[in-house]
Parts: sequence; C-alpha cells; structure tokens
Amino acid sequence: MKTFSTAPEGETLLPIRCAVCGSNRYRLYWDCGTYQFQKCLDCGVLYQNPQPIPKDILSRYAEEYYQYELANEENFFGLMMLGLRDVGFEEFEASLPRTKRFLDIGCATGRLLQEMRQRGWETQGVEVCEPSARHAREKRGLDVFLGNLESSPFSENSFDAIHFSHVIEHVNDPFAFLSKVARLLKPEGQAFIVTPRYTGLQARLFKTRWRSAIADHLYLFSRKTLVRLCRRAGLIPLRFQTWGGLGVGTAPKWVKTFVDPLAKKLGFGDVMMIRARRAG
Repeated sequence: MKTFSTAPEGETLLPIRCAVCGSNRYRLYWDCGTYQFQKCLDCGVLYQNPQPIPKDILSRYAEEYYQYELANEENFFGLMMLGLRDVGFEEFEASLPRTKRFLDIGCATGRLLQEMRQRGWETQGVEVCEPSARHAREKRGLDVFLGNLESSPFSENSFDAIHFSHVIEHVNDPFAFLSKVARLLKPEGQAFIVTPRYTGLQARLFKTRWRSAIADHLYLFSRKTLVRLCRRAGLIPLRFQTWGGLGVGTAPKWVKTFVDPLAKKLGFGDVMMIRARRAG
C-alpha cells in the first residue's frame, strides 16, 4: 500500500468517535506532527483524531499509488499467498464446491485475483485507484469495481471468501466496512484480514518512527481490538498469525534474519492476519 509520511495539506479534518466501540474517551498516544494517533480509553484501538473526510482519503489513490503497486505487485503477491497458507486457506478452499466466489477488496493491479481465477474461483475485485483498476481489467481481464466497498453493488450472501490485505487501517469507519463484509459472505463464508499490529515488537521499539505509524493509516489495531471489532461486525475469528520482526534497514541483516522467523513463531510481529467466519 502506498504510504504518506506526512498528511497532505488542504484536507478537511473532523473529530470522530472510536469506530470499534463508539467511545469518545481517548488520550494522545503518538504525536506524529501533522497527524496524531489517539488511544481509545474504552477498547484500546489507536485512531487518528481528528481525521480526514472520506473524499480526501480517496483522492490520495491516483497515479503515484498505481506505480507503487505495479512495481511491488510480485512481492506483495508472495506475501499474501504466504499469509493465506499460514491461516489454512488451502484447507478451506478444498472444502468448497467446484463453483465458488472470491472477492479481493483493495485488489490493486489484480495479481491475487489472477491467481485465484487460475485456481478455479469466480473472482471479483474492489479498488479505489482508477489506474490500478484499469490495469486489472485491461491487462488481466478481471471484473473490478471502481470505488470503495460501501458503494459496491454486490448482493448479500454472495461470496465464499473475502480477502483484504492492508486495507482496513485505511478506511474511515472499519465497523461499517467489516459489517458489510459479513453481509456479503455466504452463510459458511470466511474473511481473510491482514493489517498492521501496533502491539508488535517494531511498534514498541520505534513508536512514531514505526513503519505503520503513517498518515495513511486511520486505525491501528492490536489482536484484541481487531477480534472485538470482528465480533461486533458479525465475524467469528478462527485463526491468527503474525509476522514481521524487523523492517528492512532497521537492523543489520544478520539480526533481521534471526529475528524475523521468531516473530512468527513467538507472535511478536507487527503485521497480523485473522481468518474469520460469518456468524450465525
């Protein structure tokens, strides 16, 4: 996901309530200069407050974002496939009938959707960046809706699997977002969620200099707060995995080589993935 280290000028900022629990009680957690992360005193999630309005957030995703995604698509694809494997996606996939539907929210240039189509899935994408959506349509022949999930035309009970990697932290209302995900899933459908984790080792070490403490990220979750949000939105978590011990350039290579596998094994990574099923 293309990131901004400082908030763009000229955006409209509004005070908000916590989208995870609805509380209006918070304290300053990280002051990043042009934006601040507050910590909800009732549920513990971190969120930018005041926060840019949705229209201004969407305007960030244009040509520069597309070029970033295009340059990194194979690396991001590899990470997504590793994450899916870690939480048992293949066993879930094998349990489904031959006709099955896969939705990728924030599908970028469509690399993951291309793989799923080759594996026999009927695929659908959602992407807010027009050049990225156009690439997925024209270069890969994929069906991609241009816009955010909230404005998408999909019917409820439509998808066996819904995947979104490094997306939920970018939306203004993650509760409304996850609630729609739950409604779009079939009764036995499952969601696969990847997002930064602010209780990981890197966040504790680097604080405001952490690679995910950026202006693009409106919400930052711990495992506890993401599980709470899932349950409130109608999703029941099934599997959890974390990875990302040290970022590139933050330590000597031999240290990173030693620490990264431990992050996954011992659970102190700064990225997490939750596999959840629809409730009821």
